[in-house]
Amino acid sequence: MNPLTYLRETLSELKQVTWPTRQQTIQLTLIVIGISVLVAIYIGSLDFLFTNLLTSIVK
Repeated sequence: MNPLTYLRETLSELKQVTWPTRQQTIQLTLIVIGISVLVAIYIGSLDFLFTNLLTSIVK
């Protein structure tokens, strides 16, 4: 397959994509950021808990 054919087919496929609206993009981005923050807090809490638990056991 030559590169020009590949680019034409790629552009053709991209024209068929249903792109999200600006509002949908903002909402979904905020959801991803929110879930990422919650997961980070959860993992950070577990790390803090286990670190302190292990420190108290070792001492």
